[in-house]
Formats: sequence, C-alpha cells, structure tokens
Amino acid sequence: MYRLKPELFNLDYTLDCGQVFRWEKSGDWWTGVVGDHVIRVLQDEDSGDLLVDSRLPPEFFSHYFRLDDNLPSIYESINKDLLINRAINKYNGLRLIRQDPWECLISYMLATASSIPTIQKRIYLLSKIFGQELEEGYFSFPDPDTLAEADLSLLDKCKLGFRTERIKEAARGVASGELNLNVLYRLEYRYSRERLMRLRGIGEKVADCVLLFAFEKMEAFPVDTHVRQIIQHYHIDDSYFETCTNLSCMGEWGREYFGYYCGYAQQYLFYQKRLEGFVSLY
Repeated sequence: MYRLKPELFNLDYTLDCGQVFRWEKSGDWWTGVVGDHVIRVLQDEDSGDLLVDSRLPPEFFSHYFRLDDNLPSIYESINKDLLINRAINKYNGLRLIRQDPWECLISYMLATASSIPTIQKRIYLLSKIFGQELEEGYFSFPDPDTLAEADLSLLDKCKLGFRTERIKEAARGVASGELNLNVLYRLEYRYSRERLMRLRGIGEKVADCVLLFAFEKMEAFPVDTHVRQIIQHYHIDDSYFETCTNLSCMGEWGREYFGYYCGYAQQYLFYQKRLEGFVSLY
C-alpha cells in the first residue's frame, strides 16, 4: 500500500461518470479489476492524496488515470460557454481513463440500449464464466481467443441478448488478426472510426466511446441520448443546426465547437446531465 499525490484529480467523479464499468465503491474505498489485478483506491478528502492498495507501480496509475493530461490547459480550450463552464467548475478533477482496448471494445458493444447497472452485470457474468478468478468474487476479463471459441449457449448465460453473436464475431476478428487493435492507435481518428464501424453492432456512438476511452482519440465526441438532449436544449438556436439535426452532424459540431479535446467536454456534459438533468445557467 502506498500514497500518490496527484494534482487536480477527483477519484469519485472519474470512476462514477460512466466511462468505465468495473469499479464499485464501498465506504470510502473504490475496488476495481484492471487486467489481472484487483485494485483498491481511496482518496483523502483533505489532502487529495490517493491511498493505493495494489502491487502495480505508481507509474501505472499515472497512466491509467491520465494524470499526465494538463487539465487547466484542457479546461481553457473547451470552456466555450456557461454550460460547460458550470460543469468544469462543479466536477473539477474528472479525468478520462486509459482503458484496455479489447475490454473497452466489448464493454461498449454490451452497452448499447442499456443502463449502467445492466452493463456491469453483463461484464461481470462474462468475466465470471470465461475469465480467471483473481480473488473471491473478482474475475479477469476473458481474452479474444476464449470468446471467439465460446459456446453460444454459455454466452447466452451472460444475458447478452441480441449482442451475443456480435460479441463472438468481434472476438473472432481480434483473435484472427483481421482486426488489429494496435493499428487503431496509429490511424487518424476518422480512419480508425471507419475501421471499427465495419464490425456488426458498432455504430458511431460506440466507435467514438471506444476511440476516446481506449485509443487516445481526444477528438472523438460520442453522442448518446444525454448529449443529444443537451445540444437540442442549449444549442438548437445555433445556425449550424438549421441543416444539421442527426447524431452524426452533432458529433461534427462537437469537434468543431470544442476543438481537439472535445472528448473531455463531452464527458463533463454527459456526467452533469446524467446527475442533474437540465441545469439553470442564470
């Protein structure tokens, strides 16, 4: 167990904002599974220090929690209006997480048309049935080869519904090398997005989530129901939307309006809307 002293970081906001699904809070401690490790983390309210119970080194957490991101500079670049200014001030210290690409891909394929508790349940069952037990009640995420070869009747026990065959197809693509996840890091955003969307079950929103949370594509701007409602409520008078009303156009608007770090803006607005609904700006 050791301490980290991050600058401008809020553990609760970062793990609760809906970007990652395998963390849970009990008392003051967050417990999560990352790779083959069960991790427990607490943030001291007064000092902001992190107390870390893990065999992983401090460098891992600096990378995982994106502590190398210059948040003040990012805030300055995305702070375009009263709404995002309010979100930045209220949820100060929320950082994006660098997730494992394979797990992130499958997690967001499971997330379509689902609540966060349902997504968490599916991931837990998938890990319990096909992963390795790390501690009592905690399991590693299954690798591509395992899911590619999985019996459909066993996959059905994970309550995946219509997603079952899509998950198996994606696993086959990664396991065979047809979909090389490492290549997506090197591709420009639009090309990596196009490549992901060749997979059945991956539309624009899922592709943008995966690229933002796992592939360093800060210009990804996922548009889900919450973000669409935000844009329609607060920005519908923008002349841009006279001819642009679909989700794809809204994503383009987000990239143009907020700039390169629009993915950060999206997560702050999403979290604010999910917790508070529509907020008053005056």
